[in-house]
Amino acid sequence: MSPWVQPRLRIAVLNRVFDSTGGGAERYSIALVEQLAMRHEVHVFAQQINHQAVGVNYHRVAMPMRKPRWLNQLWYAFATWRATRTGFDIVHSHENTWHGQVQTVHVVPVRHNLFQGRTGLRRVLRWVKVVTSPRLLTYLGLERLRFRALKARRVVVTSASLGETMAATYPDSSGMTSVITPGVSFPELAAGEDGKGKARQALGLPAQGFCLLFVGNDYRKKGLDTLLQVLATLPDQVVLAVIGNPAPIPEFRRRAESLGITGRVFFLGALQDVAPAYRAADVLVHPTLEDTFAMVVLEAMAHGLPVVVSSAAYCGISSLLSHGVNALLLDDPRSAQALDAALRLLSGDEDLRRELGGQGRLFASCYRWEDIARQQEAVYFSSLAASKN
Repeated sequence: MSPWVQPRLRIAVLNRVFDSTGGGAERYSIALVEQLAMRHEVHVFAQQINHQAVGVNYHRVAMPMRKPRWLNQLWYAFATWRATRTGFDIVHSHENTWHGQVQTVHVVPVRHNLFQGRTGLRRVLRWVKVVTSPRLLTYLGLERLRFRALKARRVVVTSASLGETMAATYPDSSGMTSVITPGVSFPELAAGEDGKGKARQALGLPAQGFCLLFVGNDYRKKGLDTLLQVLATLPDQVVLAVIGNPAPIPEFRRRAESLGITGRVFFLGALQDVAPAYRAADVLVHPTLEDTFAMVVLEAMAHGLPVVVSSAAYCGISSLLSHGVNALLLDDPRSAQALDAALRLLSGDEDLRRELGGQGRLFASCYRWEDIARQQEAVYFSSLAASKN
């Protein structure tokens, strides 16, 4: 029986920031809500809301304090517990909370970051740091409650690599964990150079030249510094569009100035709709140092862009990709030499760009949001069935 013929559910979705400019986790949650609201009664509980969709009920959660963040996280968990403890078939949390039958994990667990690879005295010293830090105690306490084994608890991770990390960090979660990757809204491709030219004009990018695209909120973790370093060695007609959180722009603009490439880097800030940037660019460059999946790579591929992305050791989606077939993979994203070679290869080989773009688009077609939402719905009904046994 298809999951879409199952009964209508009343679902509470917990996400502190419900805004597409927030990042991949937020876009993941938003896309699922939009799909599920076509079939179910969906209620979103968030502290920041910048979204409107038919059939979605929005509930703004108070934010009595923005900082410290750990205290706000604890407040949000308590406030949403009170608001959703009755009246819902499913509570689906994308946050570090102790409640919710379904927990979607977008980032590496705090416990893993704190203790992975530390033994002996180093581990003891790390525990000393934890027990003297209200912040770390709060995050670890919430996380432990979040992943405890409960009959109806279901944990969703966004990539197989994150699932392996979860299993190593919280072994009790293994039996209740499933992988549901991000998806993509599959776009119609714009008409060739005309569509690219219009997109560049709308974004204030040069009409001519080879345009690299970088998309990410944490510029440092996503590898922008290495990309700027490489850009300085590439021909002058190569330019870079940077999309994401505007807060770090002054720092990285100074970095571009020090490299003598100020006029070739265009900081566009956060965009509600990144699609025009995908249409404007020639290549997406994502030399990330840590990404549990990397939705931007999937989105770029859906737009037919060739992508250069870190290998599976750094980026979850890369475990699904094939080097030279549907992407160029970087064994070491910190290596300016490797990134330089990949970008020179692509900029000088239109046939390769076309081949990678076509294969990438074929890959992305297997990850449409409507199919991802069906997988998510199946998790809901699994949880409900377990609660009745």
